[in-house]
Amino acid sequence: MNELVEAGVLYVVATPIGNLADISQRALAVLAGVDLIAAEDTRHSGRLLQQYQITSKTFALHDHNERDRAPDVVARLAQGKSVALISDAGTPLISDPGFHLVRLAREAGIKVVPIPGASAMIAALSAAGLPSDRFVFEGFLPSKSTARKKRLEAMGAETRTLIFYEAPHRLLDTLADMVTVFGADRHVVLARELTKTFETIRGDAVAALREWASDDPDQQKGEMVLLVAGVNATEDDAPDGEAHRILKILLDELPLSQASALAAKITGGKKKPLYQLGLSLTGEKGDCS
Repeated sequence: MNELVEAGVLYVVATPIGNLADISQRALAVLAGVDLIAAEDTRHSGRLLQQYQITSKTFALHDHNERDRAPDVVARLAQGKSVALISDAGTPLISDPGFHLVRLAREAGIKVVPIPGASAMIAALSAAGLPSDRFVFEGFLPSKSTARKKRLEAMGAETRTLIFYEAPHRLLDTLADMVTVFGADRHVVLARELTKTFETIRGDAVAALREWASDDPDQQKGEMVLLVAGVNATEDDAPDGEAHRILKILLDELPLSQASALAAKITGGKKKPLYQLGLSLTGEKGDCS
């Protein structure tokens, strides 16, 4: 055990999301000094550990066994063992396993120390060219279209930048659902294979982005982050979820101008933000006085 590692401490260690050089000296020292490393996939993490000649003992801690193994890990920590928690890539717990272990450790009075580093979400946001002062991270969307659209609809009035992870085989379907829910012109950025050889960061109207990805099968491969521009409205005037729901119902029966005006009367909101939301939902273009 080295001077950076304390007995009985759980270290939550961020690891590279692609380029193995993106790991801090502190992370390397902790991984080399702990008694045990809890890895999402020991074979995957083994390549990183081998690269830096780290020989600490590893064991698997993943979605399917975390609840069962967490009490044993906490017991080892209570006995004075030091443990590092890592995921396959990036910061543990961010759409990765580890929540149950960290919560159980804290409930048991175990010291939990974060060792910060790479995160695909933050890396994508930093290079996307979208507002980054306020954003919402939603992780992975549901795999089924109906549930996915329902989740997206709940965020239809969100003014903050939306960030999602997505599986490559669902990319085109998810972009199609975004066209349906947000409208064809909503700006979306695809950040793919970050820090790797074929890194791609491309932003466009969501319909155009889907067409581009559909025409190039290579853009449908690898690790993906989708970033969606928020609704263009002031924070005070932005329609809430109920106003969004009412507006969608009215748009099924009325022209946009009438629907937004009636929604404003029903909800007590302002017409202009509702009209702008309606534009994003329908893909129409117009001017609201």
